[in-house]
Amino acid sequence: MAVFLVALAEFDACKAWQELGYSSLFHFLHRHLGLSKGAAHYRKTAAGLVQRFPEIVEPLRDGRLCITSIVYLDKVLTPENRYETLPKFFQRSRRESIAIAAALKPAGAVPQRDVVTALRTVLTAPVTEPVAASSACTVGDLAVQPAEPDVCFSTSGEDSNPSGLSDVAQAPSRARRDSEEPLTEELSRLHVTVSRRFLEKLEAARVALSHSQPGASIEEVLETGLELVLLRHAKRKGLVEKPRQSTPPTNPSALTAAVKREVWTRDRGRCQWPIESGGICGSTFRLEFDHRIPRARAGPSTAENVRLLCRFHNDLAARRAFGNDWMDQYTRHGAEQ
Repeated sequence: MAVFLVALAEFDACKAWQELGYSSLFHFLHRHLGLSKGAAHYRKTAAGLVQRFPEIVEPLRDGRLCITSIVYLDKVLTPENRYETLPKFFQRSRRESIAIAAALKPAGAVPQRDVVTALRTVLTAPVTEPVAASSACTVGDLAVQPAEPDVCFSTSGEDSNPSGLSDVAQAPSRARRDSEEPLTEELSRLHVTVSRRFLEKLEAARVALSHSQPGASIEEVLETGLELVLLRHAKRKGLVEKPRQSTPPTNPSALTAAVKREVWTRDRGRCQWPIESGGICGSTFRLEFDHRIPRARAGPSTAENVRLLCRFHNDLAARRAFGNDWMDQYTRHGAEQ
């Protein structure tokens, strides 16, 4: 890819595509080479960056810089900031690159609005008129179209669809139910498809918060709920501000809350499985407490012998200790990973 982009940059610099009858490098890539419009756009942008900033070639060559990050790097890279900005895009996904670009070059004025629109999955005719306001019902202060099973709402953003139809309605084949669009370093626009049941619970939660947080926005209601989820999670892991005074457990092999708290804090809530290239797995998903020396082999439940592992690596550690035949008795359909 890097070799191709370097050659493409030279091809573009002398405008060789003109001699072939094309009006731009994009049209050459799309019509002559048969690339999709998206692929042509990425490569055209990358060729332009290579011409202006040759230092991106090596990161492209060794894989540190992904071709899908090029478009967002192009928006923020300048001769003045090249040395500090370019490394920020190394080993980043497309979504992460969007967030970095939004932080470096925030969107303009970002309105703070909650927008709820009805989701229509089938369109039989082109929509030429906006949905009449008189046909809408109200959930709290949110306008909702009646008799629809799903509703799409966005937070911290404009209603970019004046017809009253969500993006999902206009493209019913898209299966994804949520998406995030970074606007600035602190603000993002969130699009999520929800059920009528969710909206009813949302309004009930708003009513429940009407004394402590009158007029709470969707973001404030959801953030309050998220805080409760995180608080419950912290309690399960023994991560409380004022832990109870620890008492000797009745079962010496039991894993106490004090040990869980110490291990979780020490391991920073990340899987500690070592990987060949150095470092650790680092996953924060489905974490479990693992005994380095298994309890079945008299391993103590001490902070020194306990570590955090994700579900996959905890299962792998058990299989290495006890074998697949034994562990298959305790996993669905054998080795589920």
